[in-house]
Amino acid sequence: MSSASQALLASWSFPAWTTFAIFLTAVLYVGGWRRLQRLRSTLFPPWRLACFLGGLVAVWLAIASPLDSFDDLLLTAHMIQHLLLLFVGPPLVLLGFPAVPLLNGLPRWVSRDALGPFFRWPGLTRFGRFVTHPVFCWLVAEVTLVGWHVPAAYDLALRSLSWHEVEHACFFGTGLLFWWPVIQPWPSKPHWPRWTIPLYLLLAAIVNTIISALLCFSGRLLYPPYATVPRLFGLSAMNDQVAAGAVMWAFGSVVFLGAGSHVTFRFLSPAPANLEPVPNDVLWPPTARRWSPQRFDLLETPLVGALLRARYGRRTLQAVMLILAAAVLAEALFGPSMAPMNLAGVLPWTYARAFAVIALLAAGNLFCMACPFTLPREIGHRLGFATRVWPRRLRSKWLAAALLAAFFWAYEAFSLWNSSLATAAIVAGYFVTAFAVDTFFSGASFCKYVCPIGHFGFIGSLVSPLEIRVRKREVCKTCTTHDCFRGNSHQRGCELHLFLPQKSGSMDCTFCLECVKACPHDNIGILSRGPAHDLTQDPRRSSVGRFRERPDIAALALVIVFGGFAGAAAMVTPFTSWIEHCVERFHMASRFPLISLFLFVAVIIAPLLLMVGSAAMGRVLARLQGSLREVFCRLSLALVPLGLTMWVSHLLFHLSTGWNTAWPVLEQAGASLGIPWLGPPHWATASPLLGANTLLHAQLLVLDVGLIFTLYTGWRTAQAFAPRISAALRLVAPWTVVAAALYGSGVWIFLQPMQMRGVM
Repeated sequence: MSSASQALLASWSFPAWTTFAIFLTAVLYVGGWRRLQRLRSTLFPPWRLACFLGGLVAVWLAIASPLDSFDDLLLTAHMIQHLLLLFVGPPLVLLGFPAVPLLNGLPRWVSRDALGPFFRWPGLTRFGRFVTHPVFCWLVAEVTLVGWHVPAAYDLALRSLSWHEVEHACFFGTGLLFWWPVIQPWPSKPHWPRWTIPLYLLLAAIVNTIISALLCFSGRLLYPPYATVPRLFGLSAMNDQVAAGAVMWAFGSVVFLGAGSHVTFRFLSPAPANLEPVPNDVLWPPTARRWSPQRFDLLETPLVGALLRARYGRRTLQAVMLILAAAVLAEALFGPSMAPMNLAGVLPWTYARAFAVIALLAAGNLFCMACPFTLPREIGHRLGFATRVWPRRLRSKWLAAALLAAFFWAYEAFSLWNSSLATAAIVAGYFVTAFAVDTFFSGASFCKYVCPIGHFGFIGSLVSPLEIRVRKREVCKTCTTHDCFRGNSHQRGCELHLFLPQKSGSMDCTFCLECVKACPHDNIGILSRGPAHDLTQDPRRSSVGRFRERPDIAALALVIVFGGFAGAAAMVTPFTSWIEHCVERFHMASRFPLISLFLFVAVIIAPLLLMVGSAAMGRVLARLQGSLREVFCRLSLALVPLGLTMWVSHLLFHLSTGWNTAWPVLEQAGASLGIPWLGPPHWATASPLLGANTLLHAQLLVLDVGLIFTLYTGWRTAQAFAPRISAALRLVAPWTVVAAALYGSGVWIFLQPMQMRGVM
């Protein structure tokens, strides 16, 4: 293979974010196109699918092929790149009539509930009519074309990668606008009669010809950077400029002439039948029913479902977790004092936290199902002392929110992750507290009002895709015993007093499955639901009522959301350097006061001020009559998706950097217990599970998903208070600034060097 061929092959690049966006767009379009084929096959023939996908391929080739690698060496390559982004990709994409297929390719709750109100908004319609007017489209496209070929702007794009990407985005975006009046993608309506389009194209061809002529006949080098770079293929800088002008002239003329001829031919031909208007079932797919037999049910899966349904299925999971907890306690007391060499310093902080939070996103509050701390409390039940009712003043989430905030503070202030004995004290304290509370108080009071871990799970499960609920409400209406709530002779009912027909979501649900085993009709399952569905709806729930009436639940959510950002920020090098600088400058004995002050402000003061302020400002802007408390409660919960994905992204770092610590720690534990067959511990450092760039991309991708769902949830929440689009936008605008600031802080955190805690 020649050196030139090798250079060409090595010059292919795969820009991760753009490639992912193009691939996702293609998947959405194909899914929507297939559905439209079943509903209205004549509107979307296969050639429209081919055009749309071909347009995406053209855009990808422009930014990923060797054209992108050679554009700073050859003006001709740069010009071909521009032509793909202006004259090939945009018209092919628009020929696919992309709007309706993309809407149909999205999940129905997104197309109908999130985007539907925007597209029906008269203000957006007026804006769309303005930006697709031929005058606006022509001016924007030609100003962009001329502007980026001015030598100063062109040189800026060559020097700066960021500006180069902006240039490409401008060409593709204005290309879509330019070709919009020419193609007039269905179901848009034309502004001008079709006979004006050839004139529209002729004027654009004149501008294209002028720029091409300048490149070909100016007699001087218009872009000096090409004079100093290595020349390829024996082509001088001046000849390269002439070739680029010729390519632009010839290709542009052919495209404009071909499009103008086609429009003229169609105009002079007999008028075809008008395209039918957009059917409502095509543009806005109907919302799925509340329940359908096709919905996923975890209890119906072959192996997992059988385990969960088994009489001692949950007890088996709890027994395994109890053994692990006992091993952590034993290792903390008798193992090495250094936390990264101790099971108590590795298992809870590196593995358990990460898998528990990931499980929240995947399937809900599964940790509560396997919680080992509630297993010994069964002894308390057997003793028969649990006759007291939990005090009325403590029947809220305030105590759990305070305990969770105290844990976040203690974790950083006392470096709990670096002390095996402190970890053992927390585990033992959990067992003692759970046993003491539930021995004397009925109704699973520890889980419902005290447990910080469980309440983290309750809030996190608001965005999970699974929940325990009835399969058919008609069956519950005919039930007279309500065993799921009251229990029966062979199975107790729900200890947390959740009445399944009125239950919505997973708040206060520990996934104990007592209701499943007690139901005589087998009418309860672990069913799928839409993402963040529990945050966008606010019915009166069993046990907790309406979210808008529960500031304690909102406060708990804010502690978790802001605690995720504060905990990650406390690990980055700029923060730790600042703390050390302050300690030295003010001659402080320790970093304890500064850490405490930072966490108090970040986890308690800042959330309160930001959320109350944004809710109050939005309420004034929207001229809303609803109470400030209700707006505050709902918008606070809308931040949960972003907060939970911040936790996942943060813990993904710990899991990636410390994934290989388990085996040497087990070898060390085996050596302590006299188990020689595990061998001596090998503490040699191994590479992380994910490379630095891959890990960063994964973290940012997870955080991006959280931001999208947070903005969607905030928008749906605003609509619940202000049905008018304009009022809802004003209500949610200040809150959106807070969400964007949180997201920006998360991105900044992940771009900083971070401490590798718990790793040798």
